[in-house]
Amino acid sequence: MLRLTQTQRMQQKLSPAQVQYLKILQLPVLQLEQKIKDELEMNPLLEEGQELEEDQEERLELEQEVASSEDETEEDQLPTKERDKIDGEREYLEREIRENSDDEYSWEEFFENNESAASSNQYWDGEDDYDAPLPASVSMREQLIDQLHLLDLTEEQELLANMIIWNIDDDGYLHTDFGELVRDYNLQHEVNLTFDEAEEVLRRIQRIDPPGIGSRNLRECLLVQLEQLPNTSTARIVAMRILRDAWESLEKKQFRRIQQELHISEEMLKKAYDIIVGLNPKPGEGDGIDSTNYIIPDFFITREDGEFVISLNERGVPPLRVNKAYKNMLLHQRKKLSRDTKQFLRDKMEAAKWFILSIHQRRNTMYAVMSTIIERQREWFEHGQGHLRPLIYKDIAEEIEMDISTISRVVNGKYAQTEWGVFELRYFFNEGIPTDSGEEIANMEVKSIIKEIIDGENPKRPFSDQELTKILMERGFNIARRTVAKYRESMDIPISRMRKQLV
Repeated sequence: MLRLTQTQRMQQKLSPAQVQYLKILQLPVLQLEQKIKDELEMNPLLEEGQELEEDQEERLELEQEVASSEDETEEDQLPTKERDKIDGEREYLEREIRENSDDEYSWEEFFENNESAASSNQYWDGEDDYDAPLPASVSMREQLIDQLHLLDLTEEQELLANMIIWNIDDDGYLHTDFGELVRDYNLQHEVNLTFDEAEEVLRRIQRIDPPGIGSRNLRECLLVQLEQLPNTSTARIVAMRILRDAWESLEKKQFRRIQQELHISEEMLKKAYDIIVGLNPKPGEGDGIDSTNYIIPDFFITREDGEFVISLNERGVPPLRVNKAYKNMLLHQRKKLSRDTKQFLRDKMEAAKWFILSIHQRRNTMYAVMSTIIERQREWFEHGQGHLRPLIYKDIAEEIEMDISTISRVVNGKYAQTEWGVFELRYFFNEGIPTDSGEEIANMEVKSIIKEIIDGENPKRPFSDQELTKILMERGFNIARRTVAKYRESMDIPISRMRKQLV
């Protein structure tokens, strides 16, 4: 049986323009530049350039018409031979431009490398920016394969060595099960290489440059490096004994137990430990193939006459406008256009206008959020670390009358360059922790205090989390031990046992 019911409910829906604005708002500056490039390619009605006033546009069109008419008149007055000569030169230039349009660099530009002139422009000049070519580089695995001819291997051994090298991870370790790798090699090449023979190939690979490459664990890696050391001192021999016979105690930094197991003095243990600490735990690092990632700030905060000046990083963000020719076509030549053409131009016109508006709204919102952050954290911007105040997204949202989700989109992934360094905007937001004086202090400041205490501790007897909690309570901070542990772990500081050192 069908029944009709009536319900009342509230729904919140976002228009396509609002969705586009929110997506653009959360983009950092580099992604925004790429987004603008993509939009320029997809929308023919969108182009780079400043919006002109109507009188400026009319004057510009009039000047172009006059100039073109003068050129035609002067050219028409020339003799036929002269006109043919001009036409021939034009065809030659057009052909030269067409044939050489694929050249990516001119040698003069390459050697001059006039970066200062390019950096002085606030906006794009309409031409593609040329990136300097990356230097040729050789990967870690290619370097290892180049050294195989030094090992005097048989054909079968060299094939296995290649297989081993291409299974080495970026940190320089062979995490693949070695027994499984040998079995796969035998099946693939229909040979019967024994495990001991394969171990010998691996052992020889581990002793090429860098020493320890292809090790299956840290212990094996350090032992190989110790064997390769040229000196034969007593400390080196003791270090090898520690790695072979007291590895578990070394992992837990139970130095007293190592002394008892190996019957060595504390001074000799310290010398051996210094040798072990000086070894490379990750021989695969330093490959240098991946390009370095740099933080590009979205804001530049400077101080002028005691006031803070906010500048948005828009060096690569060009001004945008709607194409004049298409706009006139849609406004003044509608009768000549087909129905589909008019609809296409109308859709692209609306998309271009909304995109330009979204860029402007993004700029205004980011400026408002950054201004409020500076106002709330003024002491930090004036004096630096140690003066951060408690601040949450809700405080900024109420101040500028926006939703908390909007503040989150502005803050996440954005960076500000200040006189104290480059900081992510999330750095300025943290919860407050009450003190004995009744005030609140930012948890970021508590973290810096914990780090300061740990940096000044006795390396032979580091503070436990309980002792750190007691010290903080003496300073007026009422924090639970688990909170101290959470803050310590967030700063990648190990537990007290792992911080123990021999001095």
